[in-house]
Amino acid sequence: MNTDTLLYNGRIYTQQPDRPWASALAIRDSRIAALGNNNELRPLLAPGGEAFDLEQRFVIPGLVDAHAHLAWYANFLHDVDLTRASSAHHAAELVAERARQTPPGEWVQGRGWSQERWPEHTFPTAADLDVHVPDHPAALDAQSGHALWVNSLALEQANVTANTPDPPGGRIVRDESGKPTGLLLENAMGLVTRVIPRPTPEQMLGRMKAALDHANRAGLTGVHDFDGALAFQVFQMLKMAGDLSLRIVKNIPVDLLDQAAALGLRWGFGDDLLRIGGVKQFADGALGSRTAWMLAPFEDDPTNLGISTTDPQTLLENARRASIAGLPSAIHAIGDRAVREVLDIYEILRREEAARGISPGQMPHRIEHVQLIHPDDIPRLAELGIIASMQPVHAPSDMEMADRYWGDRADHAYDWRSQIDAGTVLTFGSDAPVEPIEPLANIQAAVTRRRRDGAPGPSGWRSGPGGRARLTVEETLHGFTTGPAIAAGMEDRCGRLVPGYLADLVVLGQDIFTCDPMTIGETDVLAVMVGGRWVFNDM
Repeated sequence: MNTDTLLYNGRIYTQQPDRPWASALAIRDSRIAALGNNNELRPLLAPGGEAFDLEQRFVIPGLVDAHAHLAWYANFLHDVDLTRASSAHHAAELVAERARQTPPGEWVQGRGWSQERWPEHTFPTAADLDVHVPDHPAALDAQSGHALWVNSLALEQANVTANTPDPPGGRIVRDESGKPTGLLLENAMGLVTRVIPRPTPEQMLGRMKAALDHANRAGLTGVHDFDGALAFQVFQMLKMAGDLSLRIVKNIPVDLLDQAAALGLRWGFGDDLLRIGGVKQFADGALGSRTAWMLAPFEDDPTNLGISTTDPQTLLENARRASIAGLPSAIHAIGDRAVREVLDIYEILRREEAARGISPGQMPHRIEHVQLIHPDDIPRLAELGIIASMQPVHAPSDMEMADRYWGDRADHAYDWRSQIDAGTVLTFGSDAPVEPIEPLANIQAAVTRRRRDGAPGPSGWRSGPGGRARLTVEETLHGFTTGPAIAAGMEDRCGRLVPGYLADLVVLGQDIFTCDPMTIGETDVLAVMVGGRWVFNDM
């Protein structure tokens, strides 16, 4: 057997239970042909084949971000970065700097602000922006993506006034006189975003290439994408040009369900590089915007139970139509009420699917985020065969907000351990651009439950007795490899480094099993291979 490529003299973690380690790996026609030691595999290399000396570097299976928004992330790289804004005033100054480089009247967009990082923890207003950006309509996404801060010119162009009613599942924040303050929550964001000019496919193509490059350099070989039709169009353009350097599972927004069903698109349609996933819906909002749908009020506001962005009956009807069309559902649920309502919906669906002879493995429904769950609901995901799609980095990022707004309920927030113990399939992701598209930082967060600066201390945030809520590196890697493979229907060829599987792998600068866990996020990504092809190589 002749092979195209040989990697040798490495420390290769295979995730194969009966042979977890190897020193050499041979590749033929985009797949792993053999594993073994250096002497065993050297004779397999065909004349003219390539051999790479790993020099004892550490190799792991390719990492997959199971929840990201690549078009949104591409636009984030292009727009004003507000993640470093220390106040509303500072954010407005950053936007003004971009406005000075933009012709008057054109929109200025940005994202990443969070009032939780500001001294007063108060939401910004149009007045905060108007002083600095009077001549450009401005629209600024919160870090969570569930609140939009706009200036008065943006409200004017969108015709949002005191007489504009709140849309279903959304809220226009108003002052005491009823006038919009410039903050729009959940579905109310669309009142403004619908009038903002969209980038063309050609413009998005250039932005997307930059996003893919960032993702590859971070160690990713695949992404489950949750953006819209434009992203899908651009992925196809990249694929046709041979420039798609990630395996993409493209999930479908619920507002395109009818079109997808009419076309006959089904889960898994496509190939190993670009394939169809499920249908995305929203049950509620987010913690940062205090729009997560709760069983009991937020600690600081006894009148606030959050927002049900889509009523449960509509969620059920949409999920039922998707299931009949051959498409599983992926439903965003952050608050404990939202998680419970979605589980109730899936319980109904599972009964209906069983009557049609459909097994859970044939219809891999997901809950996206599962950030807060009531103890009574913890075992239900595994019982129903529902995948928990979670983002470890949200825990250290959100811990102060969770303590402030959820109190002791936060003991059951970002609870990956309980889901693993219950037997739930976990997939991990970043929710980029809500958080950086950095899988190694996510692994560190899961293993330590601490921020990069060490807070809140060695035991980690709400880690429980003996730190049981913290995961091992091995457990976390499964969430970035085998879990996403199961969710994509690719578990027979992705997620491990074994013969017959696709040659997707990452070469790292240190052994993340033995290094100080607080340095995992700083690990150098030296090279990334997708299907036997280097998509990034800095060795």
